[in-house]
Amino acid sequence: MKSIMSTLTMLMIVLSISLMGQKTPKIFKNPILPGFNPDPSICRAGDDYYLVTSSFTWFPGIPIYHSKDLVNWELIGHGITRPDQINFNKIKDEKGIWAVTIRYHDGVFYLITTCSDCGGNFYITAKDPAGEWTDPVWIKDAEGIDPSLFWDDDGTCYYTGNTWGFKSSWPSQCAIWIQKMDFQQQKLVGKRKILSYGHANNAAYGEGPHIYKIVSRYLLLMSEGGSGYNHAVTSHQSSTLSGPYIADRINPVLTHRHLGSSYPVQTVGHADLVQTQYGDWWAVVLGTRKIDGQVELTRETFLSKVDFQDGTPIFNPGAGKVLLEQECPSLPWCPVKTEPNRDEFDGGSLAIKWYTTRTPLKQFYNLKKGCLTLKLLPETVDSLVHTSMLIQRIKDHKYSTMTKLSFQTNKENEQAGIIMYRNTNSYYMLLKEKDRLALIKKFKGEKIVVAVVPYKNQEVYLGVKVGNLDLQFSYGASLDNITAFAKVQELDVLGEGNGNKFNGPGIGMYATSNGKITKNTASFDWFEYIPENSMNAK
Repeated sequence: MKSIMSTLTMLMIVLSISLMGQKTPKIFKNPILPGFNPDPSICRAGDDYYLVTSSFTWFPGIPIYHSKDLVNWELIGHGITRPDQINFNKIKDEKGIWAVTIRYHDGVFYLITTCSDCGGNFYITAKDPAGEWTDPVWIKDAEGIDPSLFWDDDGTCYYTGNTWGFKSSWPSQCAIWIQKMDFQQQKLVGKRKILSYGHANNAAYGEGPHIYKIVSRYLLLMSEGGSGYNHAVTSHQSSTLSGPYIADRINPVLTHRHLGSSYPVQTVGHADLVQTQYGDWWAVVLGTRKIDGQVELTRETFLSKVDFQDGTPIFNPGAGKVLLEQECPSLPWCPVKTEPNRDEFDGGSLAIKWYTTRTPLKQFYNLKKGCLTLKLLPETVDSLVHTSMLIQRIKDHKYSTMTKLSFQTNKENEQAGIIMYRNTNSYYMLLKEKDRLALIKKFKGEKIVVAVVPYKNQEVYLGVKVGNLDLQFSYGASLDNITAFAKVQELDVLGEGNGNKFNGPGIGMYATSNGKITKNTASFDWFEYIPENSMNAK
């Protein structure tokens, strides 16, 4: 049987090569989802794979990716697309949507997650993962974070989550619990039971639980150690769903904390498993990449091979760690459509890669005649409300951006330009004002004007070039006359630490009237983001 499956696999691969007209690579590069893509969860429906990550206060929320080969992923939709689903206004950037789990059962896709500081735990459903998804169903009495769903052989669904609601025996002790989930009544039913406090008597921050049934045993996979340096994945097994769950002796089954603080991939954890249609097992996990000792792209999604030995998951056997390069899965190679470096804004709707922060309660942009026009809203990025900003994920350590802006004002309070945004206390902005251009920096909550230059033309080209930890802003009246703006700046403003945590950085366009009502607008003819190297396989 195994040989037959292998033959079918090879036939599918050959067919894929013929259809796609290109050679299948042997090696893929991690991360598979670079940039702001933490807390991955994955499921399979037939030969299609779907993956989701945390989105915090970015809108639309809950990005949904699709793949055929586990390496090439395409953003196909979002779980939160309507302002009446969830209001993220007045929520800090590190709060909002945490740790989504995606599952598929009997023709229905489920997303279940925590909305931190904005309602608790909820689920939404869809027949088509590209959307649209239902309104949130808030789950009463579902304490804790990181919910997950598991269907047992009899069709009964169970909810797993974590809790701090008990008298702890050691610092940062958490418990993983389970309870039946009744979707007809839209609530938890029956008795709740604690499954685990972690793999040791000092296990901290037990989170991200997922249950699987593999052969005849139940596997509880969970995260421990927090999402920082001590992050880890631990494995627990039981002959019955309700336990007792025995921690595997080799725990943690995956971590990088033993590799030292200088290792290039850190904070590995929050794993979710998927079995391919050919019987192989793979895991998606979060991790961070260090560049010159700093983490600038925050938490990203990595892929790891998994084998089982006596029911214990072994991540990348022989290596025992997440690899930056490894052999591709035995699946037909299916590259996705390459995203253009330049968005010409000539479609009827905004490209799926663009986001705003918090929930837009009114229309703030329009697309017309090949231009994106932003209204100058009174709200600013310094406040915990939606403002006139559109950003995309920063995915690379080396890249350049440029846009053509048309904007004129005779008022001191009106500004428009480009922004590199992490949160309300950490960003860069290069803005056109009444009669000048201004580079503005906010770091650790302190906002300063770094430099200004006189400028009165209506049109201006604004850009930034990033090389690892340095960035150079630029401007010009034409593409043939681009000049460096101020001195080289430091990217630690957007990186981990110094008050920045959990979410990730974005880059894009911004406009504001700084507290005053205006009818003025700013038009962007195009916006380009060009990575120095975006190859994922070789």
